[in-house]
Amino acid sequence: MAKPSFRLQKLLRRTRFLLFFLSAAYLMTGSLLLLQRARVALPPGPRAPGPLQALPVAAVALGVGLLDSRALRAPRVSPDLPLGVDVPRGPPARARPGPRWLRTRNPELRQPRRGWFHHFVGDPQGAPALRPEAPGPAVGGRGTYVGCFSDSGRDRTLKGAVFFDLRKMTVSHCQDACAERSYVYAGLEAGAECYCGNRLPVTSVGPEACNHECKGEKGSACGGVGRLSVYRVQELQPGSRKRRTVTYRGCFRLPENGTHTFPDSLLQPNATAEACSGFCSQKEFPLAVLRGRECYCAYPTPQFSLRDAVDSSLCGRGPEAPRQAEYCEVYQTPVQDTRCTDRRFLPTKSKVFVALSSFPGAGNTWVRHLIEHATGFYTGSYYFDGTLYNKGFKGEKDHWRSRRTICVKTHESGRREIEMFDSAILLIRNPYRSLVAEFNRKCAGHLGYAADRNWKSKEWPDFVNSYAAWWSSHVLDWLRYGKRLLVVHYEDLRRSLVPTLRDMVAFLNVSVSEERLLCVENNKEGSFWRRGRRPHDPEPFTPEMRALIDGYIRTVDRALREHGGAGLPGEYVPR
Repeated sequence: MAKPSFRLQKLLRRTRFLLFFLSAAYLMTGSLLLLQRARVALPPGPRAPGPLQALPVAAVALGVGLLDSRALRAPRVSPDLPLGVDVPRGPPARARPGPRWLRTRNPELRQPRRGWFHHFVGDPQGAPALRPEAPGPAVGGRGTYVGCFSDSGRDRTLKGAVFFDLRKMTVSHCQDACAERSYVYAGLEAGAECYCGNRLPVTSVGPEACNHECKGEKGSACGGVGRLSVYRVQELQPGSRKRRTVTYRGCFRLPENGTHTFPDSLLQPNATAEACSGFCSQKEFPLAVLRGRECYCAYPTPQFSLRDAVDSSLCGRGPEAPRQAEYCEVYQTPVQDTRCTDRRFLPTKSKVFVALSSFPGAGNTWVRHLIEHATGFYTGSYYFDGTLYNKGFKGEKDHWRSRRTICVKTHESGRREIEMFDSAILLIRNPYRSLVAEFNRKCAGHLGYAADRNWKSKEWPDFVNSYAAWWSSHVLDWLRYGKRLLVVHYEDLRRSLVPTLRDMVAFLNVSVSEERLLCVENNKEGSFWRRGRRPHDPEPFTPEMRALIDGYIRTVDRALREHGGAGLPGEYVPR
């Protein structure tokens, strides 16, 4: 018996040594790969400009956070860390398991941030590899290549319909997006960014400066760091969405000083809404104002806010209705109101760490869109969502504790997760609407609807039973542990956007003009709203589900009143 026991002990010793040797070899190989990548990304010395030899896109053009502070083992700043990232000192924080109910219900929210790792091991979202030949203009699209231009910063010429695509950006994709909104020029930057406009940038540079390939189109030039490959858009590509049409906003009284309110005008006989809108779109104005044969182009302003519409018959839209001289018809043009599209990271680290907290499906992404355009600063996120980053949320890839963003999106609850923040905007939405929105997102993504089979399956009642309790506990935890809260109801933003947004901006300690808030109102929908057919059954809740959700509504309403608030809006509370 002793001999087999001795052999087993000997085998275990050899196995332990073998595992130790393999682990050491694996770590050494990984270290060599990281060092090799660092040599490729940063050339050792200056040389003549070559293809794709600019500073790393991830560090300069995209403004992303490269290193997760939780992965640091020593209290020192890595040379690869971007300026402004706050690296905590002390022992590394252990993995954040979170509450048990959160781990089991929505595991995708607990996904760790791996942006720093992908930067080194070759994530396709990083800088493109060096190629022996420089990329050239695309030849397959219907647009005409104009040249390479320098166009960046707050005074950017092309600043309409901005979007990113870190994996599949092509020249035709950008051209179609700009043509859809009636823009004349499409500019591509850093291989993954698309900008639109009707005027060419002033500064032209050599073609060698546009040395980045398009992420989804090898060999085609897609600008560089602070450089745009500009194409003139002629028409939409076959199979793409149709060009956006003119939208009638209503009949309004003319302002007292129309010359000052309307910065551009056109006089022509038999002026039509299409002709006036086309003229104003070319001038990059979001509003076309028509009065008889007079066409004016305008922005929403405090003197012309489009909030007091009158009967359309006063503008002569009814049968045999006489046109009143002091009234005008207003149309929304396809172009974007660009007075509030400039965004950037905070110039210095914020002293107050602010959360934008909500239950999933409460409209957090839409509110981030409003906050970014109102304040001019990016919002961050406790998670990373590449889809949101591609839609222009650059703070999505910045480290959530960098304090370079105006606030940080989170769906977390629990004392530890809440007390990390100095203050928070607590966004609450009717649980019936939140549950439907989150179920749609889980089944069909940010912009789709769940199929009928999803609603009829066992998945839907299980989802309601699990997530309804989370909706309640999320609000109760933030009321209990939050240090400084501003409670905002999604429905209030929908009904009265500018006053509610003004309170949120003041809470964030940012001063903005009334014109900028009106610009946000004019661009309020953003890029994230569901398209397509809605579910056939608009009322998927059974009586048992309603009884469960109504109980949680009463609990939260009572807690808000005890906290000194006004309680939930009337349409929430069961009567």
